[in-house]
Amino acid sequence: MLNWDEFHEDENTVAEAPAQPAAPKPAPAAAEPSQVAEASGQYAVAEADRLERARKSLEELDVAAGLEELEMGAARIEVDDKQMINARADLNQLVPFKYEWAWQKYLDGSANHWMPQEVNMNADIALWKSQEGLTADERRIVERSLGYFSTADSLVANNLVLALYRLITNPECRQYLLRQAFEEAIHTHAYQYCVESLSMDEGAVFNMYREVPSVAAKSAWSLKHTQSLSRPDFNTGTEETDRELLRNLVAFYCVTEGIFFYCGFSQILSMGRRNKMTGVAEQFQYILRDESMHLNFGVDMINQIKIENPNLWTPEFQDEVTQMILEGTELEIAYARDTMPRGVLGMNAAIMEEYLHFICNRRLAQIGLKEQFPGAENPFPWMSEIIDLRKEKNFFETRVTEYQVGGALSWD
Repeated sequence: MLNWDEFHEDENTVAEAPAQPAAPKPAPAAAEPSQVAEASGQYAVAEADRLERARKSLEELDVAAGLEELEMGAARIEVDDKQMINARADLNQLVPFKYEWAWQKYLDGSANHWMPQEVNMNADIALWKSQEGLTADERRIVERSLGYFSTADSLVANNLVLALYRLITNPECRQYLLRQAFEEAIHTHAYQYCVESLSMDEGAVFNMYREVPSVAAKSAWSLKHTQSLSRPDFNTGTEETDRELLRNLVAFYCVTEGIFFYCGFSQILSMGRRNKMTGVAEQFQYILRDESMHLNFGVDMINQIKIENPNLWTPEFQDEVTQMILEGTELEIAYARDTMPRGVLGMNAAIMEEYLHFICNRRLAQIGLKEQFPGAENPFPWMSEIIDLRKEKNFFETRVTEYQVGGALSWD
């Protein structure tokens, strides 16, 4: 045993220990198979019987059957073997790509990485604590927005992980779904970060989806359209189940992310444009950019499934999907009326209703359906600017920056 006190403080050598008489070596014991066998080095190997069982198990491994199960072997995967649903191609083989748009969206999403803690919340905290900082109507908007969104992105993430990832049978689309699921986690983190920073009542905020009718109605509508797909025994492969998957995609991409988010986003971003709650608004600005990409990806998936499975897109189903999008629009209008009983931030429920009719028309047109509110216009053109510009613009400081990879946002 080394005596550490004998180390020289200024040298890497150890002082010589005085010679000790050598102890007699015990006679070696007879080795038994169940005992630990010593290797030629300084370590011991596994118990002999365990090692023997491992080797025997590997000898019995049916590699040929495993390759057959993976659909590997003589034939390599061709692009035409890949499809959105019910593909027989190997799901573990990413390339060759069939849908370049899916891979590009994955790359774009990865380049847009950000984290909530990068946003300075000090001004928001001071304003929220101030008695005269915000009106009661403005506080209501902040509370309702955080209450709805703190749960909504979790519902979307659950649908991605528990339903869509298993049922979408294209590897490059699955790659994007993994990225989207991570972004949904960041969004939920951002709402929690805002709630914690402002010292809000966490119990009240995170239970709004069960206690506030206008919030609960939207959450219940979304949950209704994922219950069947999340069952372990649900599988596509029939016209009925394939159509159920398509119904889910419309519900979550075109309605939950494509309509339910827009009243709250426009309210918070309008507040930020007035130099109020700029930290919360900045977080929502980044989230809106992510959600816009999610929406576009979902629309591309829906349209690709329609191309590959035209039998699903019957006139009756088109009518059903139109009704779904109208239902979502009505629920978001009801939410607008609840959150804006009076005019606030240069908007009111009537103006928001026209905006939502405009959004409804866009969602229908994106999947090839007839607009239901001809002539509806966008009363908030600045929202389109935030969504459509590829550069990340800070509207609250009128400066432009690119999204940065690795989390560090640099404001030029």
